[in-house]
Amino acid sequence: MAMLEIKDLQVSYGMINAVKGVSFEVNQGEIIALIGANGAGKTTILHTITGLVPAKSGSISFDGADLIKTPAHKIVSMGMAHVPEGRRIFQELTVLENLKMGAYTRKDKNEISETLEMVYKRFPRLEERKSQIAGTLSGGEQQMLAMGRALMSHPKIILMDEPSMGLSPLYVSEIFDIIKEVNASGTTVLLVEQNAKKALSIANRAYVLETGNIALSGDAKELMNNDSVKKAYLGE
Repeated sequence: MAMLEIKDLQVSYGMINAVKGVSFEVNQGEIIALIGANGAGKTTILHTITGLVPAKSGSISFDGADLIKTPAHKIVSMGMAHVPEGRRIFQELTVLENLKMGAYTRKDKNEISETLEMVYKRFPRLEERKSQIAGTLSGGEQQMLAMGRALMSHPKIILMDEPSMGLSPLYVSEIFDIIKEVNASGTTVLLVEQNAKKALSIANRAYVLETGNIALSGDAKELMNNDSVKKAYLGE
């Protein structure tokens, strides 16, 4: 059984049908990429999975549990973390305070300390800047903080929305290396990303969204060689 299963998901904003019957699944241990143009419905799907936007119809199951009627804060404690588009860190708090906010659903202080050490090991810059006000970090460092904060909840799956947006090429490569490391350490990843080439290079499988529908799906490396994907998303 898939870890995360979306069936015939429909989401509307007023009269606008943003997601039109999308179905896909994410298996444990995979990196799954959702690619598509702006306005295709990628972010809406992530927001619906994590309980931030209500579904019009369809089903979302995570580890066999129905998420459609589950409030967002309970979804986090079930083992799902969300790194939102635009990072959304707490600008006025320190790096360490931001990281501790990511562990708000957890009670065991020793386990939280262990996770913090793991996050610092993966993101040495966050440890160097742990007392710094988060809003003064560079864009790449803020993205690392958003990812570190998500990992503090010790998730089974992490949903990432446009992690490379607005970053320099150097930071983009570093962020994608970290996503691969996070996955290799046992965390499943659902990745929404404008940089289709980078996303497909690290994903196991991918789904191509067009105006609220899945137009193509399959092995990520095969999609990278698909002529229509090359033309539309890879600039070839």
